[in-house]
Amino acid sequence: MKDFQGTPGTLTGLLLRTSQCLFAAGSIASMATTSSFFRITAFCYLMASMALQVIWSFALACLDTYALARKKVLHNPILVSLFVVGDWVTAILSLAAAASSAGVVVLYTGDFGLWKGEECLKYQISVSLAFFSWIMVEISSFIMFWILAAG
Repeated sequence: MKDFQGTPGTLTGLLLRTSQCLFAAGSIASMATTSSFFRITAFCYLMASMALQVIWSFALACLDTYALARKKVLHNPILVSLFVVGDWVTAILSLAAAASSAGVVVLYTGDFGLWKGEECLKYQISVSLAFFSWIMVEISSFIMFWILAAG
C-alpha cells in the first residue's frame, strides 16, 4: 500500500484523529452547558453522534500514537478496511446530526426568532464544531478509502 499524508501511523494521521476528537468533544461540551438541549431530538442525536465520534477518534488516535512510538506501519488490508467502514459510518452519522441540528437552530433563531442570547450562541457553536469534526472525519475517510483502493 502507498503511503499518503494522513495515513494511520503517521503524524498527520494522528493530527487528523486528534482534531476530530477535539472538535467533537467541544461540540458536546458546548451543547451540554445549555439548559434545555434535551428537549429537542436533533440535539440529542447530535450529542450521541459526537460521543460516538469522540470514542472512535480517540481509539484511532491511541492506535496512531502506538504505531508512531513503535514505528509500525498500519497498512494491513483488513485493518484499513475496518478504518474505512468505521470512518464512513461515523462521517454519515456526524453529517446527519450536524445538518439536522443546524436546521433546528436556523428554524428557531432565523425563521421564528424565538432564541436569542447566550444559549442560542452555544447551540450555534456546538453545531459549528460538529461540522468541523465532520470535515476532519471526511478527510480521513477519503484518505482511508484511497489507501484501500491503492493497496
